[in-house]
Amino acid sequence: MTCIAVIGGSGFIGTRLCQVLQEAGIAFRIIDKRMSETFPDRTIIADVTKLDSLHSALEGCGAVINLAAEHRDDVRPLSLYDAVNVDGARNVCKAAETVGISRIVFTSTVAVYGFAPPDTGEDGAIAPFNDYGRTKAEAEIVYRTWQQADAETRSLVVVRPTVVFGERNRGNVYNLLKQIASGMFVMIGAGRNYKSMAYVGNVVAFLSHMLGMSAGVHVANYVDKPDMEMNQLVELARDTLGRKRGWMPRLPYAVGYAVGGALDAVAWATGRTFPVSRIRVRKFCATTQFASAARTFGFQPPYSLQEGLARTLESEFLGKAQGGPLFYSE
Repeated sequence: MTCIAVIGGSGFIGTRLCQVLQEAGIAFRIIDKRMSETFPDRTIIADVTKLDSLHSALEGCGAVINLAAEHRDDVRPLSLYDAVNVDGARNVCKAAETVGISRIVFTSTVAVYGFAPPDTGEDGAIAPFNDYGRTKAEAEIVYRTWQQADAETRSLVVVRPTVVFGERNRGNVYNLLKQIASGMFVMIGAGRNYKSMAYVGNVVAFLSHMLGMSAGVHVANYVDKPDMEMNQLVELARDTLGRKRGWMPRLPYAVGYAVGGALDAVAWATGRTFPVSRIRVRKFCATTQFASAARTFGFQPPYSLQEGLARTLESEFLGKAQGGPLFYSE
């Protein structure tokens, strides 16, 4: 396979993906705003918001995997979501067309479905509730337009992962596990809501697998099954960490939501950001459960969800003293 351009390859998912490509003997090039700590000699500094920087960076590549995105809840100004996620998609497509690339793998998100019914699949209604989900949905349209301009030749893969976790990640699941490890975790609500998750080792294996897709548009959510109830997830983490099962402190949903609202008001007045907000409490207590067509593409995940959690806990927390904020925020 010809050289793969991994846009956003210096980040958490990108670094793991490039390690998989290297182990498979596949040539790759990282295109990112910052130098990769793991593959500095394979990094080209470029920015998806600057079309000129992409042309030379993509020259000689046969495929693009675009991982670059603005995704945090506290992005300011809000226009960055559109600049990076939507205008960036347009620039990637223009640059790919200029240099003759006919294969793009785009990492979207299940956030395009918004607060969707349980087990929503790839045919679910697109109904994002925030700018991240909205701009990812709009970016998908940009990529589809690129593919349809030469439908007999171009291959577009859209992968919509649920929340991704793993070693060296510092995102939502890490914050939850960190609080459990520290003994400071407080459950908001009954904990009977289900959460779909995805281990990074499986996500990058799937992205690599989908590079071989033929011309056309191929869409897949990515979820590691089975989904776990929040109470089950916490108990599994406790067991792996050697913590005692049993009682845990809890806050009713209404109280947690009120705390989030109060901190939202303080954030608005002061410009500060907090790990707790109304939307984060709502997301934490919601069931976010998705179906996935990944296996219909002939993919077998190399790790079970439990193995992924165990590997993450072993790497990040066992034998380490951890502190952290009181709440888990998603």
